[in-house]
Amino acid sequence: MPAIVPLGLWLGLIAVAVVWGRYLLDTGAGLGIGAAPLAGRFGWRVSSDALTPIAFAVAVIIGAPILAARLAWRRVLAAGAALSLLWAFALSRIDGGHALVTPFRSPAYLQTAQTIHDPGRFLAQFVDRIHSYNSHARGHPPGMELLFWATAHLGLSGVGWNAALALVGGAAACIAVLVALRDVGGEAQARTALPFVVLAPAAIWWSSGDAFFAGVSAWAVTLIVLATGSTGRASDARAVLGGLLFGLTAFLSYGLVLVACIPIAVAVFRRRLRLIALAAAGAAPVFAAFAAAGFSWFAGLTATRTQYWLGAAHHRPYRYFLVADLAAFALAVGPVGAIALSRLRDGRVWTLVGGALIAVVVADLSGMSKAEVERIWLPFVPWVLLATSVFVRAPRARVARGWLALQAATAVVIELAVRSPW
Repeated sequence: MPAIVPLGLWLGLIAVAVVWGRYLLDTGAGLGIGAAPLAGRFGWRVSSDALTPIAFAVAVIIGAPILAARLAWRRVLAAGAALSLLWAFALSRIDGGHALVTPFRSPAYLQTAQTIHDPGRFLAQFVDRIHSYNSHARGHPPGMELLFWATAHLGLSGVGWNAALALVGGAAACIAVLVALRDVGGEAQARTALPFVVLAPAAIWWSSGDAFFAGVSAWAVTLIVLATGSTGRASDARAVLGGLLFGLTAFLSYGLVLVACIPIAVAVFRRRLRLIALAAAGAAPVFAAFAAAGFSWFAGLTATRTQYWLGAAHHRPYRYFLVADLAAFALAVGPVGAIALSRLRDGRVWTLVGGALIAVVVADLSGMSKAEVERIWLPFVPWVLLATSVFVRAPRARVARGWLALQAATAVVIELAVRSPW
């Protein structure tokens, strides 16, 4: 398929979301976002600070494909982690030196964690007191608050620690998805996808807890995927450990239970469904431990849903965000994602990519993520970008580098055009 077709569809989706959103805002609709379909507000700023991400992107476009092709596999992963961290940092420079830290100063998980004196009482009273917490605490299980409470007792606290967790989580997600792709589709595909995963526009929103969630959930998925590709005790151990991480993921964000679509798709393809049962067994102790402490995941989800519909979601039109959320996600993935999806024919890779797309569709239809999905759906982005492994068949490196340039340019333009709260 000619690239102009998926590119046109990508641009069309975003144009509809922008124009429709502008119309709704002009007519007084309560969208709660000023740069529809993205959170924040439009506000161009062009300065010499933009040269940092541009220069870094040029270096990655030139050097990353070479490194990915020539380095030993473990060094490829290390390079991918380092480059993705530096890409997020380079993009943040457009908003100044404190851009990665500033979003964590607003009321969120840390502020709630600082009020915890007795973790058991906090968990037992969480559902009853949910209305008294800030929007982040109301919208999530209490896992992140407990993590911050625990690390504070180890001397790790404050917004700097928050930012570090987010960056490490984002980089960990990049490594995890490449490991999974290598196991499912082959090493050549994983090496090809690496520069595209690194230069994802989604790195703009790594200044949020969702980047950390992405890392935890990605490794939960990857461990189960690796289990389906191996046998014996090692296979079972990986499935159980992946399930344990999946259980922890569920107590970081309710919506991330949807990442289960990815390992289930792989297990069905490989006919290893027994391992999904083992993973569920691995997750069970986490749910049991929280329940024993007084917090029921299901009661928490019900309470969060009630609070959600009492808040901004009540005024945000479902039909608009059904489209706008997909447009925001498309921006986070970047235009090359659309091109790659249109050309992907490898059924093995589709198990990873398709599982993530199913999760996005379910999340979209649920109506539980109206706006801010460029941040909330961060954990799904790197899985969709694995479709770029299709460029392994590109004639010569110039083609892949051209798509990388388009991807990086998209990220820089978004960062320059939108003043995001993240």
